[in-house]
Amino acid sequence: MKAYFRVSQRPKSGDAPQTYEESLLLDLQLAKWELENAYAGFDYATDPDMIDYYIYSVNAAMKRYKYVFGKYTALKKSSLLPGDAQTDIPPLPEGTLQLLT
Repeated sequence: MKAYFRVSQRPKSGDAPQTYEESLLLDLQLAKWELENAYAGFDYATDPDMIDYYIYSVNAAMKRYKYVFGKYTALKKSSLLPGDAQTDIPPLPEGTLQLLT
């Protein structure tokens, strides 16, 4: 039996050279994608070793998202970005922010 639990397609980067802001936003999208896939895999895992694997995957993806988000907020605060520029930061799945703090 084959189980499919992939959440969505992996975000793709454009062919044009990216600015630092664009690369951070792409990294945020990738981290969110990894976190969603890790949660989906954890939901379907039954073997204790696979459960441990997905726990580590979720923790790694959360730490990566938190790190890249910190870099983005530092960039925004350093006024390299316009103060009123609103960009699309991908939101985390529900309940994840409680785990990060």
